[in-house]
Amino acid sequence: MRCAPPPAAGAAPWAAQGERSPSVGTASCASELAPHAHHADRRGFAAMWLFWRTRNRFSIEELRYLTDQLQKIHVVYEANKEFVVEALRSIAELMIYGDQHDPLFFEFFMEKQIMGEFARILRISKLSRVSLQLLQTMSIMIQNLRNEHSIYYIFSNEHINFLITYSFDFQIDEMLSYYISFLRAISGKLNKNTISLLVKTKNDEVISFPLYVEALKFAFHEDSMIRVAIRTLTLNVYHVGDESVNRFVSRVPLSDYFSDMVKHFQKQCIDLDKLVVRSARNVEPVLMASIEDAIVQIEDALYYFSDVMSSGIPDLGNFITENILQLLVFRIVLPSLQRQRTDLWISVSTSMYLLCCILHIFKDKDMASTVAAALFHQPDCPDRKQGTPNGCTSEHDHGISENQVSNTSAEDQSKADKPTSSSSAHLQCLPDHPSASDFCQGNTLREHLLSYITGGDGSQALGSLCLFATLLQTKELDESMLDALGILPQRKQHKKLLLQALVGEDTAERQLFSSSSGVADDSICSDFDIYIRKLQSNYGLQCHHPRQLTSKVHRYQVLDALVTLFSRANISADVRVVGGWLFRQLLPHGEDEFTAFHLKLLKDSHKDCSEKLLEESGGCWCDLLLPIVREAWKNCKKVSN
Repeated sequence: MRCAPPPAAGAAPWAAQGERSPSVGTASCASELAPHAHHADRRGFAAMWLFWRTRNRFSIEELRYLTDQLQKIHVVYEANKEFVVEALRSIAELMIYGDQHDPLFFEFFMEKQIMGEFARILRISKLSRVSLQLLQTMSIMIQNLRNEHSIYYIFSNEHINFLITYSFDFQIDEMLSYYISFLRAISGKLNKNTISLLVKTKNDEVISFPLYVEALKFAFHEDSMIRVAIRTLTLNVYHVGDESVNRFVSRVPLSDYFSDMVKHFQKQCIDLDKLVVRSARNVEPVLMASIEDAIVQIEDALYYFSDVMSSGIPDLGNFITENILQLLVFRIVLPSLQRQRTDLWISVSTSMYLLCCILHIFKDKDMASTVAAALFHQPDCPDRKQGTPNGCTSEHDHGISENQVSNTSAEDQSKADKPTSSSSAHLQCLPDHPSASDFCQGNTLREHLLSYITGGDGSQALGSLCLFATLLQTKELDESMLDALGILPQRKQHKKLLLQALVGEDTAERQLFSSSSGVADDSICSDFDIYIRKLQSNYGLQCHHPRQLTSKVHRYQVLDALVTLFSRANISADVRVVGGWLFRQLLPHGEDEFTAFHLKLLKDSHKDCSEKLLEESGGCWCDLLLPIVREAWKNCKKVSN
């Protein structure tokens, strides 16, 4: 924009010459002064034009002007804060433009040491508005600068660490959010070259890392978004793979962060259980929403632990594994499954859910195998019945054949005709409604899970089934561990025996081609033995591991529990679906491997379910089936389109 000179300034010299009388004295004076006045007026006009003209917004001149004006400011107060804020914002825009179009912009940035100016402005300003804009300016620049040399320069001086460690007023609502965004932006640019610019070393060992240390101060902030940002930052640090930094974050006191994280996670689990217990008494939409939110937070925490363990830092993985086992699994989950009242007791359903999450999310063999082996933990109770794993006499434990089972007394057979009968030995040892005293009979955790299937309520039965199904689908578990639990699928069992027979093992060949359902010599070994010993030596957990018992006995115990489950009345469809899937995995190849007791219970259960289905089909709800399907089909077509 061009600005015309004021009329007085432009017309005054000419008017003076026209109005004055042409006397000699005055003429000579005018002749001497007129050129000077004319040149002075032209200089004033040029200066005014330069002041009022519009500078190219994206130009070096604009950057120079903003820098010069910032350098002239010695105190930031109310009168000039708006200019300072606007200057900081504009510099960020200019630097991003220059990064993409003209490298001279960043050369000027380095020449004038504008990073130092930012630090100086922060020191002389006590206004939160300026601090907020400075944090935003730095975040925008770091996130959007593509040139690696530009990032190297910004990180290569102590100005960035000064900004990281500066005492901002976090009592202001937006200040902490801007600060966390600033830290996360820095972490997003970390690699093996840039991370070395942010640390201090001594004798090749990192002694200071302000970015990481300051971030951990907000790891447990009440705002979930801030917690997520800090977790992202830490993962960015771990994934760099710098050995000296890895050693630094693995040393005390920084390694305490992981034990604190697990303790915080422990509290989240207890809070979830309180919500679950409340919902069992009174189902409210607000309460259910709180439960869903708590579940999301718990699973997010577990995924974070899993990401840390897979980041390639063995020490961190060991820290997390040990803390999860010591502070959560062994201290809370296992005693709760056994209904042992402790100071940190949670419900059985919540315990099963946590174990399922740990097995599903953690892709770590050591963690999965330790948890699976811990299911054979046996409380030290003196009144445990000897001879069988569940304290009772089961027909399979002694290799009772199908014919022997069919020759039972008429009284026992009549009781077995009822789907809810508890006449079988398995039902006798796994009561329908176990009390606290029933669960202190020295039974292993695995046997408790089976008892929940046969006699627990709906949530306990479903949780136990889901836990067995999760164990079966955990790829990190060795087949010997699944075999010990009694849930190794028949196809895998057959494959294992076939391979053993091919390499010349006579015992495997006899088992492969034998139709007997008796006890075979398939003693549990391999990974199972290793982790049982580990539990006993490292954690002091006594595990029930008698050598005379075989994996086939355990498999039949699981089959017994599943068959009994199907004969129970009033169990939900979800329980039947999961139980049916698990039963299908364990189903023997031939009917001769199945007992008459199993077959009778299944036939009775099928008959009972068929009768109930016929009763339901005669109700009024079938009349509404066609309209419901038609309406649902419309919605399906909308989604497909």
